[in-house]
Amino acid sequence: QVQLVESGGGLVQAGGSLRLSCAASGFTFSFTEYVMKWYRQVQGKERELVAAITNGGSGPTYADSVKGRFTISRDNAKNTAYLQMNSLKPEDTAVYYCNAAYRWNPAYRYWGQGTQVTVSS
Repeated sequence: QVQLVESGGGLVQAGGSLRLSCAASGFTFSFTEYVMKWYRQVQGKERELVAAITNGGSGPTYADSVKGRFTISRDNAKNTAYLQMNSLKPEDTAVYYCNAAYRWNPAYRYWGQGTQVTVSS
């Protein structure tokens, strides 16, 4: 059974930092074959793609709203993806979700349970 377990969310003041982790297990294929993504969602709004990272190939991609502040990374030995969030703003407040998508077949796509990030002004 595939599991994506997020951690690292919490309450932080504006300008602060948080590091989210997404630990993956139970994949059918090697972790390296999955594109790892972070999304966020504010209640009442659509889920927004924040950042994505493949294994090798092209570099990470980011939403314009987080470029220069957030960094996505992965540790294939630990089957874990990360989102380092710096210079946080109140508008970054959301539930952050980890997503894993098998690069060769989009039917293999999984979500974590989400972790709340709240940035106070």
